Amino acid sequence: MKGTLVDQSVVFVVDDDASVREALSSLLRSVKLRALLFASAADFLKITPPDSPACLVLDVRLPGLSGLELQCELVAAGRLLPIIFITAHGDIPMSVSAMKAGAIEFLTKPFSNQDLLAAIKQALERDSIMLGHRKEVAMLRARYNSLTPREREVMRLVVKGLLNKQIAGELGTAEITVKVQRHNVMQKMETSSLTDLVRMAEKLGFH
Repeated sequence: MKGTLVDQSVVFVVDDDASVREALSSLLRSVKLRALLFASAADFLKITPPDSPACLVLDVRLPGLSGLELQCELVAAGRLLPIIFITAHGDIPMSVSAMKAGAIEFLTKPFSNQDLLAAIKQALERDSIMLGHRKEVAMLRARYNSLTPREREVMRLVVKGLLNKQIAGELGTAEITVKVQRHNVMQKMETSSLTDLVRMAEKLGFH
């Protein structure tokens, strides 16, 4: 596990057992991963999500909010952080529930360091891809927000496959005006390709 992914990554550890937290912190440091430790779900919820690949190593049984309840809160809040559950009291229904809600792995103590590190590697790689996607959508959203209301209407009709003449008829305007607005859309969205514009619209959630 070498390279920039590791250097910039953060592994959050939430476990109420101080000895477990310290052991995991030592393991993560040994492979050059940055670990942030928390004794409860409430403490973890106080932090701001990092702008770098991250994952959460989470004990199932915690004081106050349980690990599974924390997972539900994160999903509800749209914080799609990859989670690796660790527990000394696992059962099949619990693990199925966790995995259905998007957990990467469900490890029963005692587990091997290799199994945990493999799950963390998978989680960080997944979050790196998701982070790139979120940044791309944010960039496209900023470009889209620079369009005028009429340019947004033109873009919506362009990606539906309408020609300039058809768009003019739809909007009750001159074809030459649509041509100018279409040019503005392509310029502001920073593309000269209709295929790219359609792809951008899909990523922005156009239907």
